[in-house]
Amino acid sequence: MAPGPQRADPATAAAVAALVERATPRCGAVLVVAIDGPSGAGKTTLARAVGRLVDAHVIHMDDIYPGWDGLAEAVPLVTSQVLEPLSRGEDAAYRRWDWMRHRWGRTQPVAHAPRLVLEGVGSSVMPAGTYAAVRVWVEASRELRFERGMRRDGETYRPQWERWAAQETALFAADGTRARADLVIDTGPAAADS
Repeated sequence: MAPGPQRADPATAAAVAALVERATPRCGAVLVVAIDGPSGAGKTTLARAVGRLVDAHVIHMDDIYPGWDGLAEAVPLVTSQVLEPLSRGEDAAYRRWDWMRHRWGRTQPVAHAPRLVLEGVGSSVMPAGTYAAVRVWVEASRELRFERGMRRDGETYRPQWERWAAQETALFAADGTRARADLVIDTGPAAADS
């Protein structure tokens, strides 16, 4: 939901791309890179950089969550609407959530292609994680992530952020998501300086 760093670290994006080059697809012939982690960690920024490096379409989980209370519901949605059809060699499509109208909006087609980057909270949570050939966990301190979120969305979104954070904690704890990651990236300032 919240923006991470303004620009992805080139070495980090290259490290993910190197994993992609060695990976074996688990979604039929489509190689899926799942970039997961809590809000405000920098997943979207990294996903865009990786998508360019490996010539992959990027799908954002933000388009699939059915509102501020829909985190857990989005995982089976992306699995059934996107990953399962692609694994069968078919084109896919998913319904986009209209955040302004608080309802489902248009349907977004997803053409079958060799590579796909799926980014967002829950993108590697099971059962979606089963289809990911590369699982990347992106993190930063809670304080930094919250600061990034407020900078992007404004203070009026504080209650929603707190609700969302509680859902993230519950989902990741039940799933053990971070422990299954192929690569863990910290986008905090200490990590960037080292």
